[in-house]
Amino acid sequence: MGLSSLADGIWRGVETVGDRVSETLFEPVIRIGVTGLARSGKTVFITSLVANLLDRGRMPGLAAVHEGRIEAAFLQPQPDDTVPRFDYENHLGALSGSAPVWPESTRAVSELRLSLRVRPSGLLAGVQGPRTVHLDIVDYPGEWLLDLTLLDRDFTTWSHEVLARIADRPQASAFLKRLEAVDPDAPLDETVARDLAAEFAAYLQAARDAGFSDCAPGRFLLPGDLEGSPVLTFAPLPETAAPRGSLARECARRFEAYKTRVVKPFFRDHFSRIDRQVVLVDVLGAIHSGPAAVEDMRRSMAAILSAFRPGRNDILSRLIRGKRVERILFAATKADHIHHEQHPRLTAIMAALTREARDRAQFAGAKTDAISIASLRATTEDMRTVEGEELGMVRGRLHDGRSVVTFPGHLPEDPAQLLQPARTGAQAWLDGDYDMMKFAPAPLAIRPGDGPAHIRLDRAAQFLIGDRL
Repeated sequence: MGLSSLADGIWRGVETVGDRVSETLFEPVIRIGVTGLARSGKTVFITSLVANLLDRGRMPGLAAVHEGRIEAAFLQPQPDDTVPRFDYENHLGALSGSAPVWPESTRAVSELRLSLRVRPSGLLAGVQGPRTVHLDIVDYPGEWLLDLTLLDRDFTTWSHEVLARIADRPQASAFLKRLEAVDPDAPLDETVARDLAAEFAAYLQAARDAGFSDCAPGRFLLPGDLEGSPVLTFAPLPETAAPRGSLARECARRFEAYKTRVVKPFFRDHFSRIDRQVVLVDVLGAIHSGPAAVEDMRRSMAAILSAFRPGRNDILSRLIRGKRVERILFAATKADHIHHEQHPRLTAIMAALTREARDRAQFAGAKTDAISIASLRATTEDMRTVEGEELGMVRGRLHDGRSVVTFPGHLPEDPAQLLQPARTGAQAWLDGDYDMMKFAPAPLAIRPGDGPAHIRLDRAAQFLIGDRL
């Protein structure tokens, strides 16, 4: 290592420590990671959270709002010049137009800085003026988060796990049929490698559409500028001798390159800097898809947490070893798709699905919680008498413009009634049929000072940032 490189490394280290001191002692920065698996509503969550922090009339569950201590909130230029800005204005426009539509889903990392001017509470209220707290909200696809679990696996282990998991899935039939016709020990043929990778990517897309969560490698679904590159041209293979120059040897090499060139930079540049995290989960969608999707989601939640570095962010630990994720919120989204009487059951199912993940985090010193929310309320509630039984229903607008009233089914009081058949491989629910409508966003009628209507978004915000305000 040259002297200039050594000096540059020392200087960058000094800058990093200086930044941490500044953040910790003067204008605190809370980096909130927002992720979730497919169709969980990440974009809507961030858009509604920012809108409701700018206009706080619907946020009484956030203590600093309830106590009147937030004097102002404003958007600032984000601090990371090489990360795309989260397109808040266009996303809000899509939701608030005369014919509202859901905004485009997350396809890459993006970021937004929201700054709050907050008066202190308690003993400091009379001697210290307002301070500024920056919220750096980082949006990234949940599929990329699952990629972090690949770091602990070699190609052979990963292939064995994937092939065992997908053996009975109809979505994988075309890929498995193509794989049977391939000799992994044959000399590398790029046409064969591309065909296999394309079939595997098609399987991942079909599995995600069917409600499965274990859809890694994530860049196969969201390739961006890596599309067609060798780093995305591999697929799981049965274990073989893998001689030099063979398809199996090259797929193993590309798998390692994917971890080195794609996964590790994401962890280093984005994920490792997060100190608060919300994981959004479409629990109702998984229940509608069946027991296999629910069990797959449970395993994915446990795998996701293994990628975190949970712990407490006291001043010394932040300065010496960098940030650790100190709070993790698991949020079941689309709570507006069921009547509020069933919300406690949805929250209990969310807590049961993430029990293993939350126990690990809490043991490491992080604080976790499970909650059910609707980032943007798209329905209203209704009560109907059906065959002498009072049923809590929801009314909403479908994407074709029709207005419907639906009863999605009773969620069980005991989450084990869902988790047990899911763990034992049941093919269908024996005592319930859970419906799931795809509602369009409702036209927004917002009074001055209010953000969009939501369910428990203020409680989610209190858990994520309330202690720092």
